[in-house]
Amino acid sequence: MRLFEQLARTRGWNDEERQIIDQVQRVADAVVAPNAEHTDRSGEFPWENIRAINALGLNAIFVPEAYGGMPMSYRLYLELVSIITEACASTGIIWATSFHSMKPLIQYGTEEQRARLLPRIAEGGLGALAITEPTAGSDATGMKTSFTPEGDDILLKGSKTFISNGDVADLYLVFGKWSGIESPRKAISALILEKGTPGFTVVSKERKMGHNGSSTCTLAFDDCRVPYANLLGAPGEGLSILLASLNKSRPSVAAHARGIARAAFKDMVAYGNDRVQSGKRVLDFQANQFTLADLAAELAMVEHWIDYTGGLVDQGVEDIGLEASIAKLRASDLAMKMATECVQFHGGYGYCQDYRAERLMRDAKITQIWEGTNQIHRQLIGRSFAAK
Repeated sequence: MRLFEQLARTRGWNDEERQIIDQVQRVADAVVAPNAEHTDRSGEFPWENIRAINALGLNAIFVPEAYGGMPMSYRLYLELVSIITEACASTGIIWATSFHSMKPLIQYGTEEQRARLLPRIAEGGLGALAITEPTAGSDATGMKTSFTPEGDDILLKGSKTFISNGDVADLYLVFGKWSGIESPRKAISALILEKGTPGFTVVSKERKMGHNGSSTCTLAFDDCRVPYANLLGAPGEGLSILLASLNKSRPSVAAHARGIARAAFKDMVAYGNDRVQSGKRVLDFQANQFTLADLAAELAMVEHWIDYTGGLVDQGVEDIGLEASIAKLRASDLAMKMATECVQFHGGYGYCQDYRAERLMRDAKITQIWEGTNQIHRQLIGRSFAAK
């Protein structure tokens, strides 16, 4: 592992960041990873893992200090997503989803909104991001959820599907269309829905291929009365908020995929050095060395690109849509490729639950689908080169 040890030494973490990384790594090794198999098989929400993360105050690293946080670099946040995900993909996406959903509140909320709502997240509350609908996936303009103003309230009506943390979140960032605005793009708006609002119900929880400990739910809003004060931005500003938020959440999903890829690569190396066939270790066969060489090179490149993209955010660069798409595309494709090769490396054992290879393969697949399918990202990247 000299290649990645050398890479790690070039990351330039300061003493405080290094201390946080070490603390999270210890919790990941001692608590999160040992619970991962049970979480996957039982489908139970990993509350013990979340409590361990909250004991470190990890939500504080993306909440401003004025609201109970202890903000750190976005690049550090991405590294922590990978560490937690390497130990348990379900736990990794649960934690990351709170960032995905609450970053727009931090970035676009009023002082009153942030002061009233963000302390719940800083103290360990969970967030959820509600965009997707049964008939509106990659094309957000197709959503039908409606926002109708009525006095000091907004009547929220509609449904959302495939919502991570849907049954456990304390705050929900919900996107819908403002009544009276005809344009499908200009009508999109955003608001914060609070847990326990009358008319809000969790309709169902999906049974999935992977990420079994992470709740993925269908939600229904039956004329929920949401205070007008919970509207994020002005009516019709939702699409710009949504697109800007994706620039932060897509590198986060890339970091999540990187965590799965790291786990699969380490498992391949460990198994290849331990397993003996025909009097040789599996890693003594040249074909297997070639496989690992290619995967190691790709992982090293992904590591660098995610760090680079995170650095752009820390520098205050706003227009990182292409960099975010490249990070998400390459990291998720690698996670699936790495996990598939990991199963193959383990032979018949890789197909069985005695090793985590099969779990990593199941967990990896969704990374190519959520936060924009990889086909969408290829389209975004490719058309950027077309002459205007």
